[in-house]
Amino acid sequence: MSATEAIVVAVDGSEAASNAVVWASRAAAVHQRRLHIVTAVHIPAFYYSEPYLARSFQDELRDTARSRLDSAHVLARQTAEDIGSIDITTEQIDGRPAPTLIELSKQAWMVVLGSHGHGEIAGLVVGSVTAAVAAHAECRVTVVRGRTLDGLPPTEGPIVVGVDGSESCKPAVAAAFEEAAIRGATLVAVNVWSDVSVQPSLGATPDDPQWSRIQTGEEVVLAERVAGWKERYPDVTVERVVARDRPVRVLSEYAEQAQLIVVGTRGRGGFRGMLLGSTSRAMLHTADCPVLIVPSGT
Repeated sequence: MSATEAIVVAVDGSEAASNAVVWASRAAAVHQRRLHIVTAVHIPAFYYSEPYLARSFQDELRDTARSRLDSAHVLARQTAEDIGSIDITTEQIDGRPAPTLIELSKQAWMVVLGSHGHGEIAGLVVGSVTAAVAAHAECRVTVVRGRTLDGLPPTEGPIVVGVDGSESCKPAVAAAFEEAAIRGATLVAVNVWSDVSVQPSLGATPDDPQWSRIQTGEEVVLAERVAGWKERYPDVTVERVVARDRPVRVLSEYAEQAQLIVVGTRGRGGFRGMLLGSTSRAMLHTADCPVLIVPSGT
């Protein structure tokens, strides 16, 4: 496969996939990486009970897939022409979409896909393919979702990264600084130190000494996490936010103005062996902007 170190974007003819192509094309231009557009052709097993039907259906699917790739190629070229030239390749692969993209992720720099595609259940926030790839991919995954401007993903606003003090969040912080630097955006680093709702009537308040000690400690943790990267990217303006609240609620609020949310695959409270933490998984359903998921091992 020709996905090595490329930004891979999946297309299936849906509007969500077209938005993913636009986002991926911009990313390829600013990161100066090749854009590899792929589509998967899968023949359901029951068609093989009648070989003639299988061949006929396969020919139809292949023709449709080629048309989708051609349209996506044109869209990618048009999108990137005002940013910079990009190298674009396309590939039609036989197989189920999720396993195909997970296999490609072993070589790719990033996989980009829409929040849901054709064939998903009406009203489903995140499609099954997107959920599977986000959980199992071996490279960065960007899910293009949320608000649009003139029908296109946002290009204005800060880069927001979730920081929780765990070792697994370090790659996400590194990726967030890189994205902020290359896009000329402000970086908002958010550390939410409690995963329970704030209920002053039932517990501590901001005036409580214990609350103050924890808050101060978490501010130190956040400062330490961004310090080294701030030295590497001195031109990036960094805003540090420390809050006691539910991480998903705070990050979702910032997503309303952000152009990108960056999270790790697992956080401080993630169970051992869990492929995608609860916060990262929730952001796929709630964020009002694209979500970049960075594996903890990258």
